[in-house]
Amino acid sequence: MIKLIGSVWLMLLLTAAWAQKAAPQVMVLEIRDEIDPRMLRQVKLGLAHAEKIKADYIIIDMDTYGGVLTDAKEIVDLVMAIKKPIWVFINSDAASAGALISIACDSIYMMPGASIGAATVVEGDGQQAPDKYQSYMRSIMRSTAEVNHRDPRIAEGMVDDRIVIDSIKQAGKVITFTTSEALKYGYCEASVTSIEEILKRNKIADYQLHRFQLGATEKIIAFFLNPFISGILILIILGGIYFELQTPGVGFPLFAAITALILYLVPYYLNGLAEYWEIIALFVGILLLLAEIFVIPGFGVAGILGISLTVVAMILIMLNNDFFNFEFVPMGDIVMATFVTMGGICGGVVLLFVGGAKLTETKAFQRMALTDTQESTQGFSVNTTTMGMSGKTGIAHTILRPSGKVSIDEQVYDAFTRGEFIEKGEAIEVIGTEGVTLRVKKIIR
Repeated sequence: MIKLIGSVWLMLLLTAAWAQKAAPQVMVLEIRDEIDPRMLRQVKLGLAHAEKIKADYIIIDMDTYGGVLTDAKEIVDLVMAIKKPIWVFINSDAASAGALISIACDSIYMMPGASIGAATVVEGDGQQAPDKYQSYMRSIMRSTAEVNHRDPRIAEGMVDDRIVIDSIKQAGKVITFTTSEALKYGYCEASVTSIEEILKRNKIADYQLHRFQLGATEKIIAFFLNPFISGILILIILGGIYFELQTPGVGFPLFAAITALILYLVPYYLNGLAEYWEIIALFVGILLLLAEIFVIPGFGVAGILGISLTVVAMILIMLNNDFFNFEFVPMGDIVMATFVTMGGICGGVVLLFVGGAKLTETKAFQRMALTDTQESTQGFSVNTTTMGMSGKTGIAHTILRPSGKVSIDEQVYDAFTRGEFIEKGEAIEVIGTEGVTLRVKKIIR
């Protein structure tokens, strides 16, 4: 009797384990935003997660007006490489790059009232991109449709307004199908209202549904891929370096600059935009600038080359170029990257001139730096070698940028300016003292 009961329990456990193992695994991946480097990374991570959980079916929950062509093409390649069935549920719009990704899926399902099409490549200002982009998009749409046994002429008609298709498309318009039209012409398998209905239509029951979500770290990375945030980070990098040079030893401005540089580079590197040579060019540019400031007298080739390398590297890091090959990089992306970089640099320059003087007045700065004056009336004593120096003249013993040394009456003193640079050998005048350091200005002759 005991053996019989044990056998029954064993059979029940094995049956439950088999049922658990046999349950179909379904993963839902959302594409509900612009197709850009952030979305590309999300799709890569989502498909990797599907492989990890051994998903039997993948459903893309689609609602997008499109985005960057190169990122869309990479997503298409990823989708078409999937061996398991991958379906798309268009719950509202699949326009432009969204239409291309949808056509790459094995099956297309649409919500009543949804739409698919309008895949003409446009620039950032909404105008049509040059014909080489349209030709590239037409070829991708055509070949993708052919692979999934859809009419390639219709796919081309979603891009090219010159194509004429009897009873479907007239010249001067691009194809945008409603759900019923997509059903009629083979660009939709069924009109559905939910993902659960898709699974029911395909006779998939007792499934486990997984909805892919980005982790906290990935959300942070996606946040810092925003061009606006990149501009702010560039501003912090420049401002941090400048204020560290103005207040050496404080440490916080330099820490802020290094942190901003890491946050600027890492997301672009992880997303495959920042290549090794671009990062190296950026650091070489920064090193040349530092060498110009601290080592090489005057401002010459090193400084100009350093600025050029730094600016160009920051722009290229944000672009999906193949070693200066911009053939399929939209002009709008190039303009945006240039605008973001130059905006951050200009903002940094404004911050240096406008915010520099106000920095020492903030409570945060006063908590980090010693700003109290140690008066002699309070019992403090100072080195008297700089007392009574106001009004005296001499020459710059070293370059003042803005700190350095000056020579007065054959004596060398530590000195600093109010922000201006003074070359070695130029005439200076003492306009005040701070402790044992002279505050000087350049004498204009």
